[in-house]
Amino acid sequence: MVNMGGFSFRSLAFMLFIVFLVWSASFDTCIARRGKHWRQRRSNSASLAKKKGKSHGNGHHQHHTGVPKPKAPPHKAPALPPPAPKEKAPKPKAPPHKAPALPPPAPKEKSPKPSPPQKGSTTFNVLDFGAKGNGKSDDTKAFQAAWAAACKVAASTMIVPAEYAFLVGPISFSGPYCQANIVFQLDGTIIAPSNANAWGRGLLQWLEFTKLVGITIQGKGTIDGSGSVWWQDYPFEDPIDSESELIIPLNNTVQQHPPMPIRNELDGKMPSIKPTALRFYGSFNVTVTGITIQNSPQCHLKFDNCVGVAVHDMRVSSPGDSPNTDGIHLQNSKDVLIHSTDLACGDDCVSIQTGCTNVYIHNVNCGPGHGISIGGLGKDNTKACVSNITVRDVVMHGTMTGVRVKTWQGGSGSVQGVLFSNIQVSEVQLPIVIDQFYCDKSKCKNQTSAVALSGITYENIRGTYTVKPVHFACSDALPCMDVSLTTIELKPLQEQYHLYDPFCWQTFGELKTPTMPPISCLQIGKPSGNRPQRDYDAC
Repeated sequence: MVNMGGFSFRSLAFMLFIVFLVWSASFDTCIARRGKHWRQRRSNSASLAKKKGKSHGNGHHQHHTGVPKPKAPPHKAPALPPPAPKEKAPKPKAPPHKAPALPPPAPKEKSPKPSPPQKGSTTFNVLDFGAKGNGKSDDTKAFQAAWAAACKVAASTMIVPAEYAFLVGPISFSGPYCQANIVFQLDGTIIAPSNANAWGRGLLQWLEFTKLVGITIQGKGTIDGSGSVWWQDYPFEDPIDSESELIIPLNNTVQQHPPMPIRNELDGKMPSIKPTALRFYGSFNVTVTGITIQNSPQCHLKFDNCVGVAVHDMRVSSPGDSPNTDGIHLQNSKDVLIHSTDLACGDDCVSIQTGCTNVYIHNVNCGPGHGISIGGLGKDNTKACVSNITVRDVVMHGTMTGVRVKTWQGGSGSVQGVLFSNIQVSEVQLPIVIDQFYCDKSKCKNQTSAVALSGITYENIRGTYTVKPVHFACSDALPCMDVSLTTIELKPLQEQYHLYDPFCWQTFGELKTPTMPPISCLQIGKPSGNRPQRDYDAC
């Protein structure tokens, strides 16, 4: 053995062996510690893999076969919790999402059914009160109910809607306890029954508004009186117009009326008393505008005992041969304004009766019909009073008379302060008429008393006539006084009647300008020995 300075090779080998043993022990300890730590990570990874499922199996296999990466598991662990709430979130939200969609269909199914107006409402539609509006079902009760509701509310509106036809029997929309300023909004059609049973023994009116303040009827609707079933009894039961006797056909035959429609036998004969289509009685501040009234059994629109009446932009329409179908009839009414209106009927376009004062009519079209008339007054020995009447800017075509005053023998009272101005006549049979011998029967008794006529002015009356331009027939006992004529230009138009010259009887007044044709029969000045009007005749 080599001796290296006292340190033998064997000794060196022994020391190296000891060092190796020490190093080996340290390495085993390190490996043991590292193995324990790896097994713990492997166990954690396995449990996480079970939670993730089979889809993450490949990643777990890599951790098992390769060198473990300490940071990989902590990176994947936080991403695992979010999927759970994503799967559960839609389930609780689904029912609340569907629930709100259920209520809307319910009101859609119930919407066609009428429902009473809410408390505090100011509009009352007849459909909401059960009206059918099919033109066949009787809607009278629905109209009554709607009016009863509207009557209680000031400035309310009762609605008759467009595109519906309502069959309504005789009805009264009455006060006096109704609130003021009610509007009857008429945009649909109201039809009168043609069955005789609906009228009993006969009524004087069909639709009546009584004792109201500030009542307005307006709209674009129609009131149809179904008049043809009433007219067919003509001429056996209806009065005739006295002036028709002045119209003599060229062939000297009696003027014939065209046949009326044949009555339905199932309906039976209509009553002899014929109703007015629309009547206002005892009311203040009445307005009628926009509507059409047609085919009334008798008068179309009547105002009786009313104060403050306005009629404008409306229309009356009936055949020229429909008997006694006056367009607008005024009686015992004052402060009346009628304008911008078309009137076509079988009698007077406007009839002004006793008790009327302060009536102003302008811009009216009249024809067919019997013109605009004051009267007949004084029938059955009654007293009549009419004053302050103005009719101007009127066009008349094909009417029997133009502007007329007519009174019965035996009456009393007076007509005074009348102006007919700017009247255009076309093919009118008798443009200017005063007749104090009016009679609507075949024969009337001669009587001396009469309604006194004075202060009647005619100015700017032009156009064509087919029978006679002027007919003044005044009372022997009370001649007409202060009759004034200015700018009268009337030309004859020969058609089918005999033509006549102007006629005057007991008529006194003044010709302010030359006339065409000349009216030489008018007596200038005042009558001599004129009997003064008796006290009880004065108005």
